[in-house]
Amino acid sequence: MSTALFSPYQVKNVTLKNRIVMAPMCMYSCYNQDGIVTNFHKVHYASRAAGQTGLIMLEATSVTPQGRISNEDLGIWSDEHIAGLKELTDLIKENGAKTAIQLAHAGRKSMTDGSIIAPSAIAFNEKMKQPEEMTQNQIHETVLAFKDGARRARDAGFDIIELHAAHGYLINEFLSPLSNHRTDEYGGSEENRYRFLKEIIDEVVDVWNGPLFVRVSASDWHEEGLTPEDYATYAKWMKDQGVDLIDVSSGAIVPAPIHAYPGYQVPMAETIKHKGNIDTGAVGLITNGLQAEEILQNKRADLIFIARELLRDPYWARSAALELNTSIEPLEQYKRGWVF
Repeated sequence: MSTALFSPYQVKNVTLKNRIVMAPMCMYSCYNQDGIVTNFHKVHYASRAAGQTGLIMLEATSVTPQGRISNEDLGIWSDEHIAGLKELTDLIKENGAKTAIQLAHAGRKSMTDGSIIAPSAIAFNEKMKQPEEMTQNQIHETVLAFKDGARRARDAGFDIIELHAAHGYLINEFLSPLSNHRTDEYGGSEENRYRFLKEIIDEVVDVWNGPLFVRVSASDWHEEGLTPEDYATYAKWMKDQGVDLIDVSSGAIVPAPIHAYPGYQVPMAETIKHKGNIDTGAVGLITNGLQAEEILQNKRADLIFIARELLRDPYWARSAALELNTSIEPLEQYKRGWVF
C-alpha cells in the first residue's frame, strides 16, 4: 500500500527515504561538560537510524559555551567538537538515515555558570538569572558564532542544518515582543525583531549550501505575543533568504499555560505552510502512523517530527508501517525479526 508517511522527501540535494524525523531533544549527556560527543550519543542516535527513521536530528547544540541550556549540552563552538560529530554522522548514515543538527543559543534560559545574555535584561521568571542586555558587538559576535557552527556542521558531514528559533531561546527572544524591549534596530517593529535571525541566516548560507530548516514557536500562548499568522510573515522572509522548511513548535517564551492535546500544534504548521508558502514540519503529541498519515495526506505539513515516541520506541517507523498496512525494508541484520 502506498503511503505519504513512507514516501521520499526531496530538499535541495538531499533525499529522505520517508517523512519521519527524529525531533531534537536535549539529552544533557556531555558529562565532562566539554560539549563533546559521548558514547551515549552514538548509541542513542544510531539506534533510531537503525529503526528506519528517515532523518535523525541532533539535540540543541550550542554555538557558544555561554549559550548552552545546561553545562552538559552538546557543543559546536570549537573545532575540537568536529571529530566526535563526524563519527556520529558516519554512524547514523551507516544505519540508513540522513543527518541534521540543531544550532542553538539558550539566551536568557541558559542555566550555565556565569553571566548570561539576552536581547533585553528581563529574566524568564523569578527563579532564573537576570540576563545582560546584549551590546551590538555581542550581537555581531553571536551571529558569527552561528556561522562558525554551520561551518563545523558542514565539516562534520551533516546533511541538514536547523536553526533553533523556538522555545524561548535566544533567537526566539529577539523575535517576540514579550522578551525583546530594545529601542535600537534590533527591537520594536516586526522587521527589527527579525533582524538578528536575518543576519544569522545570511551568515550561515555564506558557508552552507545544503538544506536549511528553522524551528519556531508559532504561538507564544499569550494575548500580547506572536501567533501563527505572524510567523507566516516571518516564514516568507526566511524563504526569500533560502530557508527550506519551518519546523513548527510553540510556547516557552514566557511562563504560560499551554492547552496540549494530540496534534495540538498541527494547525499552526498548516497555517504557516499555506499562508507562508513554505514547507513545514509538524511536531507535538503525534504518536501513531494513522495520525501522521492524515497530516500528510491532507497537506497540513510535509514532514512529521517525532519526539517522545522515539524515546519510547526506537523502531517507531515499524510500528507506524504496521498501522498503515504497509511494509518497509529493515537493516539486513534485522530481517529475521522484522515480521509483518
